[in-house]
Amino acid sequence: MTAAPPSAPQQAPQATRGAIGESAVFRRYAVGGDGGTGAGGDLRLALALDSAAIATGGLADVEAAEGERAKADALAATALAMFEDYFAQSRRIPAMAKRAFETRDWALSVALSQTRIKLFGDSIEQGAPVLQRALRAHDRIGGFWNTVEERFRARLGQRYEAELGLAYLATLRRRVYQDTWTPVDYHCIRPHRARRPDFLVRLDNPERAGRVDAAFVDRVLDLAALDVRWRDRAGDAATVAARLNQLFARGVAVLDMVGVGFFRNRGAYLVGELTDDDDRAHPFALALLHGEAGVYVDAVLTRETTLRHVFSSTLANFHVPLDAYHDLVDFLHRLMPARPQGLHYSTVGYNHVGKLAVMEQITDALEAGDTALDFAPGPRGSVAIGFTAPGLDYVLKVIRDTPTQNYKWERWDGVPSVLAKYRLVHEINRSGSMLDNIIYSNVSLPRAMFAPDLLAELLEAAAGSVIEGHRDEVFFRHMIAQRRMIPVPLYLDACSDDDAEAVVIRLGQCIRNNAASNVFNRDLDGRNYGVSGLRFVHLFDYDAVEPLTEVKVRTNVGRDDGDEEVPDWFFEDGPIFLPEELEAHLRLPTRALRRLFREAHGELLTLEYWQRMQRLLAEGGVPRVRTYPRSTQLDPPTPPRSLVGR
Repeated sequence: MTAAPPSAPQQAPQATRGAIGESAVFRRYAVGGDGGTGAGGDLRLALALDSAAIATGGLADVEAAEGERAKADALAATALAMFEDYFAQSRRIPAMAKRAFETRDWALSVALSQTRIKLFGDSIEQGAPVLQRALRAHDRIGGFWNTVEERFRARLGQRYEAELGLAYLATLRRRVYQDTWTPVDYHCIRPHRARRPDFLVRLDNPERAGRVDAAFVDRVLDLAALDVRWRDRAGDAATVAARLNQLFARGVAVLDMVGVGFFRNRGAYLVGELTDDDDRAHPFALALLHGEAGVYVDAVLTRETTLRHVFSSTLANFHVPLDAYHDLVDFLHRLMPARPQGLHYSTVGYNHVGKLAVMEQITDALEAGDTALDFAPGPRGSVAIGFTAPGLDYVLKVIRDTPTQNYKWERWDGVPSVLAKYRLVHEINRSGSMLDNIIYSNVSLPRAMFAPDLLAELLEAAAGSVIEGHRDEVFFRHMIAQRRMIPVPLYLDACSDDDAEAVVIRLGQCIRNNAASNVFNRDLDGRNYGVSGLRFVHLFDYDAVEPLTEVKVRTNVGRDDGDEEVPDWFFEDGPIFLPEELEAHLRLPTRALRRLFREAHGELLTLEYWQRMQRLLAEGGVPRVRTYPRSTQLDPPTPPRSLVGR
């Protein structure tokens, strides 16, 4: 059983942000406090944005300018300086993440991921209120901002990060003008790509048609450039060489490696492409961990599906200390072509570029196809209207103005509160078990892209966010995009027995991983969980998520049958969770699958498990997340008796 949430204050989104988005450890680094003991210390000081000061100086230039064009140019110069400040601070984070790995400062590593995502919005929020004072009333209705954008584009020139700068300007405009229905152009500018990026390092196997040796692997390990001791580097090099010789019996010809490490949470990766002696290309990566005895190679990854899961957007972003991010994304897309290119941008920390690329992919697919957007498969949502089209990799969502009669909770805090929860999931460490999501503002799409019944429901049930515009267009105040998945009940209806068992096991692991990220889904209905193309299970509906540390975990176990006395928990405020009822909420369709869930995840039905997880979270623990199979590990550990994620 889950009870309705307590009455929330007026600033519900901000209150939720503090609860889910900022653990005690994160607040120590990103907001201040004791300053921390790791490499970054207080991130507020280490990553100091100057947006407000830049905007204040720019305001004086705007006010002193003579004529509208000079005024627009001064405002464009100010916006560009703010963007440059943001971009410079953002590019410092990958080196800090590398240092966090070297010093085993896992709390700092997590904080850096959250800080990097927030930095873009924080810069806007600091400077926009100052710039608002530079705009007279008539500036809001004429073509003044068009001139600002023209001058901004001219100042940007052909910079490598031009599309990110334009995304920054569009966000700044929305915040300065606080407009709702002015559509934003979400198409990319294509920068020049190098034929062969400078960051790629080619390592030829001297034996060419023969086996690789430890010296060859040691050259790969050099690329990590870690200022830290290794546990047994020579031994790792020999073991990796033996694994490669086992996997590629006909020989390894060459490795094309990204010349820097990829850093995230507790791990680091060296990533490249392996060409065998039959001239076939394979993804290649070494997974590094840093234990108390030093750094060591934990796994060798050579399958596209494995690497695709490692780079999944259900996990935190990677930090990669290089500047040529477009070329990096092109290379990653070559290694993992089944993964949309826009998501690769987000994976390496360029979420706003990924946002542009994903919308371009969606609109291009719809314009090229002969089908329209229609309701997503499965039951209609009580909070969100989901829609997609055949062949589209994404499901789009719009939040209803008010929920349907099937809404399970007593209190409805409104559309902004729901959107805030989706934003928070985007910012936190999703531990491999929650879909990332992109929230678009002020999107304009042709009416012809929508099936009539879908459009009618959008205009009626989400009238506060969707409106028919001029020229046969439909305007969206907000639109959420998520990678398309099959809801668990639909998947179980059609899959084999073996696949059903695998999905039920992974459903329980998904719930565990969410708990380890301090996320509790009050609506544990199996329809809120989806199955990916790789058969992993992810939570994708977030209107009912709460911080696990704020949930009242109670039980009716031990009460006598027929006891009519009302339990004490009934009178408590806030969300109440009875673990023994979790299995019933999931709606697993057969007795065999329910029995399997109890055998694999029985402790999820106990009070002790959830209270123990709450204690670990309160202590600021950073969960371990397994992102590759045990079979890829060089020395796979004995499977743990408990599946608790830690």
